[in-house]
Amino acid sequence: MASARSDHDGFLRRAIELSRRAALEFGTGGPFGALIVKDGNVIAEGMNRVVASHDPTWHGEMEAIRLACLTLQSFKLPGCILYTSAEPCPMCLAACYWAGIEEVYYAAGVEDAFEYGDFDDRPIYQQLALPKEQRSIRLNRRLREESLVVWKAYQARPDRVRY
Repeated sequence: MASARSDHDGFLRRAIELSRRAALEFGTGGPFGALIVKDGNVIAEGMNRVVASHDPTWHGEMEAIRLACLTLQSFKLPGCILYTSAEPCPMCLAACYWAGIEEVYYAAGVEDAFEYGDFDDRPIYQQLALPKEQRSIRLNRRLREESLVVWKAYQARPDRVRY
């Protein structure tokens, strides 16, 4: 699936089509679709499968990132662009940073996802802005010294893969 590098609208239209298929044709989840493009070529596509898989992390962007990494045999995606039918949620945006995606194009915004689909990420953004001690999910740290034994052994490995 090749296309011109500058065909941003064409790639976004494909993401929107994937979102239509997920929500209206297959019923696998909400109207979210995404693709990863490198050098004008589609590397991978993804669609929302949260409902079908009973997996809250199976967003279209996450699927596209996972498949692109498998296709390119790399856990980094330098030179890749994410095209997505809706503005990435905090999880998907974080995955873009982890994967080294350099640019994102999206169609609908978070306000559209809320208005037309009742998808409300505002509580997540609010929680992430709080100091961790004030968040609604309690973070409890224990057994640090025991875990550091493993971390230090990992640090000492000359063959560890850095990422």
